[in-house]
Order: sequence, then structure tokens, then C-alpha cells
Amino acid sequence: MDINVHVPRLEYGEITNIVPTESSLAIGRRVAAAREIQYARLSKYNIFCNAHMDHKHMKSACHMTTGAQAILEQAFSKMNLSARGYDRILKVARTIADLDGAQQLTEMHIAEAVHFRNNVQDLC
Repeated sequence: MDINVHVPRLEYGEITNIVPTESSLAIGRRVAAAREIQYARLSKYNIFCNAHMDHKHMKSACHMTTGAQAILEQAFSKMNLSARGYDRILKVARTIADLDGAQQLTEMHIAEAVHFRNNVQDLC
């Protein structure tokens, strides 16, 4: 599993406060669109989603801004990432970018993917 999300316990006021959120239908549409983007980008390699990319696929699919590269380099050093950990972060960031409809990985995409790592406390 490449994503680990801590979900804190809700307070009573948060449960009873009705705030409009994105519907399941809207979320499903974004996911379907992201899967179509992945399929279009990766089908030439006979793979169909970001999880199946290897390092050579990531070189062509995971173009980053300079700021995104800097964040990933910092995370790599501070978290003592292996090559496998580096690849996992890139795959998750690519998926986050696909959900945003972005072609290039930005600082936000990399930072969010790093946040989803099990050992995120090592950055502190």
C-alpha cells in the first residue's frame, strides 16, 4: 500500500455541522477521468494505470516543476528513501496530478504524496 492516511476522531460539532461536500458521483467522475488519462498515456507500454509504471515509464510520465523536484529531493534525503520509496512517491504524485487534470507534477502534488507516506514524521 503506497498511501497511509491518518483520520482523526471527529468532534461532536463536526458531526452535526452540515457542510456541503463533493458528492460521490462527482468524485467518481474525477476518478474515471483520471483513469482515462492514465490509460491514454500508458497503453503504448501495455500498462493501464500509474501503479504499474516502472522507472523508465516514470521518466516519461512524471515531468516535474523545479520546485517539485526540490521537494522530492528534500524528502528523499530526510526520509532516507530507497529507490523503491522514491518511485512510490512519484506514482502517487502522478495520480494526484491526474485527478487534478495536470500534465506536470507540481510542488503540491509531490508534497501531498510525501504526506501520505507511513513515515512522514521523519520530515519534522
